[in-house]
Amino acid sequence: MSEITKIILTEDDMPRQWYNIQADLKHPLPPPVDKEGKPIGPDALAPVFPMNLIEQEMSTQRWIDIPEEILEVLSLWRPSPLYRARRLEKALGTPAKIYYKNEGVSPPGSHKPNTAIAQAYYNREFGIKRLTTETGAGQWGSALAFACQLMGLECKVFMVRISFDQKPFRKIMMQTWGAECVASPSTETQAGRAILAQDPDTPGSLGIAISEAIEQAVQTDKTRYALGSVLNHVLMHQTIIGLEAKKQFAKIGAYPDIVIGCCGGGSNFAGLAFPFLADKFNGKDVRVIAIEPTACPTLTRAPFAYDSGDVAMMTPLLAMYSLGHTFVPPPIHAGGLRYHGMAPLVSHMLREGMIEAVAMPQLECYKAALLFARTEGFIPAPETAHAIAAVIREADKAKEEGKEKTIVMNWSGHGLMDLSGYRAYLEGKLSDFILPEEMLKRSIASMEGLPKPPEL
Repeated sequence: MSEITKIILTEDDMPRQWYNIQADLKHPLPPPVDKEGKPIGPDALAPVFPMNLIEQEMSTQRWIDIPEEILEVLSLWRPSPLYRARRLEKALGTPAKIYYKNEGVSPPGSHKPNTAIAQAYYNREFGIKRLTTETGAGQWGSALAFACQLMGLECKVFMVRISFDQKPFRKIMMQTWGAECVASPSTETQAGRAILAQDPDTPGSLGIAISEAIEQAVQTDKTRYALGSVLNHVLMHQTIIGLEAKKQFAKIGAYPDIVIGCCGGGSNFAGLAFPFLADKFNGKDVRVIAIEPTACPTLTRAPFAYDSGDVAMMTPLLAMYSLGHTFVPPPIHAGGLRYHGMAPLVSHMLREGMIEAVAMPQLECYKAALLFARTEGFIPAPETAHAIAAVIREADKAKEEGKEKTIVMNWSGHGLMDLSGYRAYLEGKLSDFILPEEMLKRSIASMEGLPKPPEL
């Protein structure tokens, strides 16, 4: 074969350090604050996270060593392959070269174990016996269940009700790895009972599920909470994706013009994008584009504000683009892209003009996913389909302009547990949803009276 389809690294090529983008920011990240606007210290986070992860959260050190035991587990599927999407290119008739970093090769089928393994490890080393968490589509819950099993921890997952009903096999995956999974809101917590009293038929939200998970985590000394996205240390753990991708491009003497990832809380996007932004800080000409749903347009329509990460406001206030902590998103099938806020670091990069943001409608994303599956073979998760749709837009633009461009996206996970969404699309039962302005204003109003972040 004269043309390479996938670029492979050996286990010896696996990055030994995570990249911490906080070391390279032009302006420092606004700190987490309490409801009075006072910056919080590590002690305020201690009931929720182990101190070794809190140290990573607040670190401005550029490189953080990856412990050998974490590397050993990651080597079950890492380094992940970088594919050239030649069949997709041919179907589009584009001069663009399209690459995708396949994170669907992990045991749970997504990028999420990159941080789940790390978080389970650091919690165990700190003496923690049990982790609680939330999950939307179920990819994070599956990843943490898998990680806790390998690290010898108990795991409790609160799964957003609409996804719990739409994706029953995710629950079975979690149970297979020994975790307990309940629909959120539940009757097991004060936060859940309060929401159900207001709206017994609520589809739930990640903000509600986070409240329930944190409420249970702080009740016992040997339990902590684990988050699958948003926080600084989570995004840092994911940078192994982009660091590998840069090695793979170097192996073939190439470099992307455009880097694309879907964006819910920000973890898979940051995982691919941040190592390339390190080059952009140093003058490299590369476009970096975050893709979100029109139903949950955090980066494209929400204000930059201090807001809580959960509906019960149990978390500190984070400076981020937010639709408001009371936001209950429409029940679109891309459950992992339904969070009301965006990672502070991703939000910061948009504010500083380092990245772009685009909102995509659901039907265009499923159309793109079908084309990808019928050319490349792999069936993508609905979240990943958003990145694919954006890639196709950029490839079509390259065709119109007659320009050769190199595009890379993060193929964040497979869609084999999401086939009910594909069935609904193929049967013509899905529709686009653009968040109405009145609904946006109503959810944003929940942030009134909270402290304001500083200007750049």
